[in-house]
Amino acid sequence: MGTIEEAHNVRVIGKGNQIVVLAHGFGTDQSVWKHLVPHLVDEYRVILYDNMGAGTTNPEYYDFERYSTLEGFVYDLLAILEEFQVQSCIFVGHSLSSMVGVIASISHPQLFSKLILVSASPRFLNDGDYYGGLEQEDLSQLFEAIQSNYKAWCTGFAPLVVSGDMDSVAVQEFSRTLFNMRPDIALSMAQTIFQFDMRHILNFVTVPCHIIQSTKDLAVPLVVAEYLQQNLGGKSIVGVMPTEGHLPQLSSPDIVIPVLINHIRNDIAEPK
Repeated sequence: MGTIEEAHNVRVIGKGNQIVVLAHGFGTDQSVWKHLVPHLVDEYRVILYDNMGAGTTNPEYYDFERYSTLEGFVYDLLAILEEFQVQSCIFVGHSLSSMVGVIASISHPQLFSKLILVSASPRFLNDGDYYGGLEQEDLSQLFEAIQSNYKAWCTGFAPLVVSGDMDSVAVQEFSRTLFNMRPDIALSMAQTIFQFDMRHILNFVTVPCHIIQSTKDLAVPLVVAEYLQQNLGGKSIVGVMPTEGHLPQLSSPDIVIPVLINHIRNDIAEPK
């Protein structure tokens, strides 16, 4: 593998004493933050990177065993923070990366002043009294569709996840980054993400968490955001936005960007 910086296409831009790390979810790359970045660079130093497996990374670097659990992505994040000598950061993670940040913060809480968790879920599958939104049968069909005809699956999956029609800019953008992934890597990542269960570790989180959630999200029901707040060990707050879809920073930037900036700038208020 090349250097950490090259392997993950790490970019450090902006100015300021505080560091904001932006981490993307499945099927996207760092471009998913394109509407947010211009609002941060005058005030913060911003670190962007691509998760291994994104279409912008070298597929030869993708280790199927390493990324069969979220720990592989956690090690990558910690390596990037070490490489750039980050002592403390505000971490903004979307979907997959929100849980990556959660895990990293448990072992290295000093590296994170707060976590901003966008469209986050500790468990996508329904399980007893827990409602994650998906049944095992749904996942079996999803994995089979990825394997049988990846391009057709992408075409159907993108508008469902973004909650828009194929002509929308956000759906076209997500389709582009999804298509860029190698199909076998996309399947591997989907199996890792949609089957993980992080509920048992939430109580160990001590870093303040800002949970940002769309009112309607096919992948993450609103009750999951409430579950997170109730079960995270440290201080947490839920910000519900009048948006639809799993990638609101891409599909509804006019609503989402001010919300994200507000949570980046402001800490959780102490109860009166």
